Amino acid sequence: MNNNNRYSSHSHHDYDDIDKLKHEHGITDEHGDHKDKNQEHHAGHDHSGHSGHAHHHHGSFKELFLKSLPLGIVIMLLSPMYGFELPFQFIFPYSDIVVAILSTILIIYGGRPFYQGAVDEFKQKEPGMMTLVSLGLSASYLYSIYAVIITYVTGEHVMDFFFEFASLLLIMLLGHWIEMKAIGEAGDAQAALAKLVPKDAHVVLEDDSIETRPVADLKIGDLIRVQAGENVPADGTIERGESRVNEALLTGESKAVKKGPGDKVIGGSTNGEGVLYIKVNETGDQSFISQVQNLISQAQSQPSRAENIAQKVAGWLFYIAVIVALIAFVVWMIIGDIPTAVTFTIATLVIACPHALGLAIPLVTARSTSLGASRGLLVKDRQALEIAQDADVMILDKTGTLTTGAFKVLDVELFNNKYKKEEIIALLAGIEGGSSHPIAQSIISFAEQQDIRPASFDSIDVISGAGVEGKAGGHRYQLISQKAYGRNLDIDIPKGATLSILVENDDAIGAVALGDELKPTSKELIKVLKKNNIQPIMATGDNEKAAQGVAEYLEIEYRSNQSPQDKYELVKTLKEEGKKVIMVGDGINDAPSLALADVGIAVGAGTQVALDSADVILTQSDPGDIESFIELAHKTTRKMKQNLFWGAGYNFIAIPLAAGILAPIGITLSPALGAVLMSVSTVIVAINAMLLRLDPKNNG
Repeated sequence: MNNNNRYSSHSHHDYDDIDKLKHEHGITDEHGDHKDKNQEHHAGHDHSGHSGHAHHHHGSFKELFLKSLPLGIVIMLLSPMYGFELPFQFIFPYSDIVVAILSTILIIYGGRPFYQGAVDEFKQKEPGMMTLVSLGLSASYLYSIYAVIITYVTGEHVMDFFFEFASLLLIMLLGHWIEMKAIGEAGDAQAALAKLVPKDAHVVLEDDSIETRPVADLKIGDLIRVQAGENVPADGTIERGESRVNEALLTGESKAVKKGPGDKVIGGSTNGEGVLYIKVNETGDQSFISQVQNLISQAQSQPSRAENIAQKVAGWLFYIAVIVALIAFVVWMIIGDIPTAVTFTIATLVIACPHALGLAIPLVTARSTSLGASRGLLVKDRQALEIAQDADVMILDKTGTLTTGAFKVLDVELFNNKYKKEEIIALLAGIEGGSSHPIAQSIISFAEQQDIRPASFDSIDVISGAGVEGKAGGHRYQLISQKAYGRNLDIDIPKGATLSILVENDDAIGAVALGDELKPTSKELIKVLKKNNIQPIMATGDNEKAAQGVAEYLEIEYRSNQSPQDKYELVKTLKEEGKKVIMVGDGINDAPSLALADVGIAVGAGTQVALDSADVILTQSDPGDIESFIELAHKTTRKMKQNLFWGAGYNFIAIPLAAGILAPIGITLSPALGAVLMSVSTVIVAINAMLLRLDPKNNG
């Protein structure tokens, strides 16, 4: 995975990880088949135990509830509750037949999603909550129909459960409406992102006239005009104009960023005060927003470890509920009568519905992925959140992750008296003159500041894996790394600096030390990691002295002169020691390490390698975002545990009560009360998930 071939003219700087400077999240290399992959993944989504409601969003449950409500109210007005006539109820001759007809309509219309869900669960051989609801509804409805028939056949009044049936169905529909609404609100990140992209774009034609065109019709290479206050229609590069661009909803960065010609802009970002002319680079599925949406969808459709546990528990509950209900029926038949036995059986089936349990995890993960996206944290694999909170080690790249990647010349050294310092600077600027690399540009800029004209070179060639060489004035010069030079030099390198040696005919005549500043949030990140008992290790392709300077300031372990293979081996070794490893890298050179680590965090988005290799993508190169990810991991896991405890605990307590274990001392649960309690538990779980929050971002 070494990128020396791609950027070999700069290998003398001894950084593999320096390449990321070229990839700060504006570059969108090839995105390959990312869309197809995500769509395929999403197509397999079974709604994690909610297969029964896969076809019903909150809108359809709202409609079902509102249309079923009048029927249910009429049924409850005409039918005694639990055999007792309430003040608001009234009965007339053959009212029970009217109730039976209305109940039949209600179960066919309002009960449809539950029975569809039950069929889906049986198809998947995973009977769960929808099956339990269907059993409860069927038992109360069928027994009530039986009760009406028997009453007319024998003349003996048999108590029905139409009131309980209607109230149960209405409460279940209301509960599902609330649930679906909560899921919709929790996972609204895609919708929010989609709204950012305007419907139309102002395309500049060859004669400088403006044509308004739908964004969907934009092509790569089109020139578009974006007025002040408008949202950018597509990813592109600014050709003309200057402005401040707000990318808050896309990258999590709250401050507007100053941009001008040559700078990249993301579709969906908001233009500030100036007019921008932008050349379109990416459209449709390849755009940054589309990638983010795909990632969120992918994350929200993947079951997590906790979710898998919840699913297993829900499956067990089905069998427990059926067994307990049968036992309750037999026992109450012996010690009581059929109506009593049926009451306790229905109540057991209703109360056992593991609805809260089924929602416990999906709601938390939907909320956490949305929260993460709002902070510029794209959680591609939801399991990463659960693993991260148990992490032992975090391996951190240096350049662009802990440091700014903005290089400057710290010092120029002389080793030969026949040259003046100005001449050495001129040679350095001359030999780097043909390069656009950030380090080369920092040397050229330094020469300009000193009013020193670069030396003229007749030829400049690449030395594979070492640096560059060139001919000037009949002399052969090389600019290479310390490692490539291979001899010790008596020189004090500033802490944290990278050294490149200028060689004439195999003799060192000068050297340039280049420095890279630490990001303001790096120190705070290290504190947070140590507080969470995560050991930070910096692994960099930079030289010993440069690495040591940064490591000493941050008070962390380090590994210098690390190739991509070295980083991979480091991750492998730590994992073999039984440690859970988080790797933070640029997603290019570090792809193997990112893929091997328990959790891979790629800095910057926009490269296919980053998308493929990492579990988490930071849209900005801010160490504070890693801090936010650790916080999100801990808080998400805590909410999952709380919801699991409530969802499972509630069921295991409520089922024996519903079966009538405390009936001898006067404590019982009717089917209707069981339905209310079950719905309340669902709402509690939903509210708890919605209370997941992140602390305000620390910008150092």
